[in-house]
Amino acid sequence: MASQAIGAAGAVKSLWRYPVKSMTGECLDEAVVTDGGLVGDRAYAVIDQSNGKVASAKVPKKWGGLLDLNAVFVEPPLAGTQIPAVRITRPGDADIVSTDREADFQLSQTIGRPVRLTTQRPASISVERLDPLALDETIVDIGHLMLEGRFADYAAIHLLTTATLERLAELSPGVSFDERRFRPNLVVDTEGDQSGFVENHWVGRNLAIGDDVLLRITDPTPRCSVPTLGQKGVSKDARVLRAIADHNLIPVALLDGENLPCVGVYGFVIRGGIIRKGDGVRLQ
Repeated sequence: MASQAIGAAGAVKSLWRYPVKSMTGECLDEAVVTDGGLVGDRAYAVIDQSNGKVASAKVPKKWGGLLDLNAVFVEPPLAGTQIPAVRITRPGDADIVSTDREADFQLSQTIGRPVRLTTQRPASISVERLDPLALDETIVDIGHLMLEGRFADYAAIHLLTTATLERLAELSPGVSFDERRFRPNLVVDTEGDQSGFVENHWVGRNLAIGDDVLLRITDPTPRCSVPTLGQKGVSKDARVLRAIADHNLIPVALLDGENLPCVGVYGFVIRGGIIRKGDGVRLQ
């Protein structure tokens, strides 16, 4: 793996915001970043009405179909104001707007189980995750790790580099490592002389983006089965996770130092502001 000195790390290639947890989202030209990450990111979640748990595609048999749905805000969300409604696009059916009286019923019909859509976190939050490497079906609860005030799994921002995607493609020809599989907020286009799993070396360091934003990179991002699932424009492929496990199995301090397949890193916001496509990214 390549090491990396302090200085230029690349530029923002793409920005992604996911209004509803586990649904596909919006590719943006710019985004406002606050302590909680991109304004509006994972602001909504689907709640299983049978048990009050937050629905997550990390349990594919139950919730993998959420990735067939696309959610966008009906108007741009603004920091410090009420979260606007979302429009959910369903394959082969009419859109659902979250303010519609029948929104929960329509969403339940689409998903196939009683659910409700909300911006209000349950007092006791529970999110299940299937352990993709366990020999037997093993589900663990990661609700205690969720970011306060949002439905993000852990950190304010998740980012990865083009170098990592390119390295995986080199090591596993014929497998598509489309960035959308990994649901990042930021994809950093790394400089030409950087190669390998570059962001592994960002952990424990600060990352400046554009003129305003400063992040603290805390942990590599352990991958579950979500990157293997299909979504619009991306086919289902179980080889994706196997390739990551073969080539980037590293310790994750967040999870007691366990060696796990990782792509990307988590960041917490030291200083917010505006991020735009093309902004420079610098290690400090």
